[in-house]
Amino acid sequence: MQPLFRSRRDRLDRLRRQREQAVEAAAKRSDLPTGGSQTCPGCGRECQNQELVKTEYVCPHCGYHLPIGAYLRLSLLLDPFTFQELWPELTAPNALEFPGYEGKLAAQREKTALSDAAVAAVGKLDGRQAVFAVLDSRFFMGSMGVAVGEKITRAVEYAQKHKLPLIIFSASGGARMQEGILSLMQMAKTSAAIERFSQAGGLYISVFTHPTTGGVTASFASLGDITLAEPGALIGFAGPRVIQQTIGQELPEGFQRAEYLEEHGFVDQIVPRREMRQTLSQLLALHRKGVLHR
Repeated sequence: MQPLFRSRRDRLDRLRRQREQAVEAAAKRSDLPTGGSQTCPGCGRECQNQELVKTEYVCPHCGYHLPIGAYLRLSLLLDPFTFQELWPELTAPNALEFPGYEGKLAAQREKTALSDAAVAAVGKLDGRQAVFAVLDSRFFMGSMGVAVGEKITRAVEYAQKHKLPLIIFSASGGARMQEGILSLMQMAKTSAAIERFSQAGGLYISVFTHPTTGGVTASFASLGDITLAEPGALIGFAGPRVIQQTIGQELPEGFQRAEYLEEHGFVDQIVPRREMRQTLSQLLALHRKGVLHR
């Protein structure tokens, strides 16, 4: 038994090292800087970027969860060498001929190395295969236009076709105004896809990250069988300042934050980033129906 134990321990250590290397590689490629430092928005203290890489971009002083890019988030979750991106080049034209929109899209793509604000992939988490979709707030604040709605819908349909669980990480400022009614139509489109997936018996885990607002909150992000959130995430339709100005009343402390919404039953559990992988693994293990081992 002793040699088997050492073999298993060595394998786990090797996977841990590979995952750490993947996190550092993703951070260096496109998501966040690894040299120098940055000021934590939560406590105002300086954080060394090298230290933030080790803490998965959670402030070591106050626990504030800094936004991270889609590829980095996936590298934190997936088993090494199992990431397979789906429809990486998917984009949408400027159908409404909004002035200057093409130039802004080109600038965002150059800056972020993303085709649009969503990344979809199939991969394994502790050996269990699932479909993942992640909204990236660096691209137009993760706003949902035609390309994002189409990619989310395709991810849902892919999960249904292959009988895989679906996990979506949301981070969005809402619908993309440059795409007008076409953007708003994505709310119904994605919601209908989720309903078909649910009727087929699929498992959908929705994860709110900071911030998730507008049409994304009012559509697929709120339709999960299980709803998780990162600590401190702002979650809502209209922002708290808009609501306060509209109703002319002071809002409760922490209104629309993940902790407030968990207390009121909108969120099932708040999961710190460093515990997210383990939590998702446990949920996939508990809901084995429809999970394919390949």
